[in-house]
Amino acid sequence: MIEQQRVLATSIPGPRSIELQQRKMAAVSAGVGTGLPIYVTAGEGGILRDVDDNQLIDFGSGIAVTNVGNRNPRVVEAVQRQMEDFTHTCFMVTPYEEYVEVCELLAELTPGDHDKRSALLSSGAEAVENAVKIARHATGRQAVAVFEHGYHGRTNLTMGMTAKNMPYKDGFGPFAPEVYRLPMAYPYRWPTGEKNCLDEAFEAFRSTVHAQIGEERCAAVVLEPIQGEGGFIVPPEGYIARVAEYCHDHGIVFIADEVQSGFCRTGDWFAMDHEGVAPDLITTAKGIAGGMPLAAVTGRAEIMDAVHPGGLGGTYGGNPVACAAGIASIESMREDDLNARARHIEELLVPRLQTIADRTGVVGEIRGRGAMLAVELVSDLDLKTPAPELTAAINKACHERGLVTLTCGTYGNVFRFLPPLTIGDDLLMEGADILEEAFAAALA
Repeated sequence: MIEQQRVLATSIPGPRSIELQQRKMAAVSAGVGTGLPIYVTAGEGGILRDVDDNQLIDFGSGIAVTNVGNRNPRVVEAVQRQMEDFTHTCFMVTPYEEYVEVCELLAELTPGDHDKRSALLSSGAEAVENAVKIARHATGRQAVAVFEHGYHGRTNLTMGMTAKNMPYKDGFGPFAPEVYRLPMAYPYRWPTGEKNCLDEAFEAFRSTVHAQIGEERCAAVVLEPIQGEGGFIVPPEGYIARVAEYCHDHGIVFIADEVQSGFCRTGDWFAMDHEGVAPDLITTAKGIAGGMPLAAVTGRAEIMDAVHPGGLGGTYGGNPVACAAGIASIESMREDDLNARARHIEELLVPRLQTIADRTGVVGEIRGRGAMLAVELVSDLDLKTPAPELTAAINKACHERGLVTLTCGTYGNVFRFLPPLTIGDDLLMEGADILEEAFAAALA
C-alpha cells in the first residue's frame, strides 16, 4: 500500500532519476520524448512513487488511462488469475471467453440500444484506423472527414487525420490520401463570437463536406466529442447532434473517437451520452483496462458485420490478460460509481480553477466535463493571444513541487487535468494548491 500523500525526498527529478535519464538517452530513441523524467517504481490511487522515494500527486493518469486508479485491486487480481491460466493464443486462432465478454459489455455500455458488434485491438490509433476501414468497406466510399485541432493517433493514416504538425507529423509524410479537414466548432475562438458558433460552425461543416468532398463520396466523419490533444475543446450544445443527423441523412458513417473521453472520464460512461447521440461507430482505448493495452471499435451490427471474415484482427488484439483487466476495470467503474466520482471532481476542481483565473488574469477559458478539465492560457484576454511559454513555465513549476501535470492544445497553451477518478479529495485539493503556487511562481 502507498500512503496517499505527497513526499518530496529530493529535488524533482532526483539523482537516481537523473542517472536513469542518462541511460535512457544512451539506449532509447531520441524520438521517444519524456515530459517529466522521474522514473516510477510504484503507483496507487492518486500517487506515483519514483526511484528517489518521492511521491507525486498524479493529475495525468498516464493520459487518461488509469481511470480506476493505478494498481486497482480488482484489475491486479484479474490479471494475476488470467496469467496463471494462459497469456496468449490469438483470438483469431483459438478464441476465449474473455474477448467475448468484453464485447458484450461494450454492447451494453456504449450509447444506443441498437444491435452492436465489436472488434478488439491494442491501441487507440489502431481502433481509429480500423473504424475507418470498416466505414469504407461498409459504404464503398473512400473519403474521410476530420476536424481542425483533432488528434487520432500516430499511424500513417491517423497522422493524416491528426491536425497538429509538431511533434506528431513533422517530417513523417506523405500521409494516406482522401482525408479532409473541417472547421471545428471551437466556441472560445470562433471568429464572430461564442453565441454564433453553433449555427455558423455547422453551416461551415455542411458546406465544406458538400463542396470539397461531396456527400456521396464521404465514407465517414470522425469526431472527438471533447477534443483531447487539441485542447479539450467542447463544441456547443447541439452541434454534435446536428452533425450526426447530417451524416445519417447522407449515408455517412458517424464515428465518435472516445479514446480519451470514454469510461467515466467525463461523468458519463461516454461523452456522447451527454449529447444524447448514438454514433454509428465508437472507438475506445485508454481508460478501458486499468493500464493494460486494450482498444475497441464498437458499432451498429450491420456496419461492423459488413466486413468479410478475416478482414479485422491482429495478433495481440484483445489479448486475454488485457481483456481480464478490462472486465475488472468495468466492474470497478460500476461498483465504485466512478461516473459520480468524476462529476464530484469537477465540482471540487472548477471553483479552484476559477479562483486562479480571477487572481491571475491569464486564463482565457475553463472548459471540459467531469474529470476531463482544462484551462486555456493567454497573454491578453481581449486578443486571446496564446501563451505557450507561460504554460510551459507553470508546468515546470508544478513538476518541481511534486504534481504531475500535462499540457496540450494546438498552440501549446492549454493545461489538461486528468486525475485518476479514485483520487481522494485531500490529494485533489492539495494538487490545486500546488497549481496556484505554480501560477504565482511563473508570473512573479
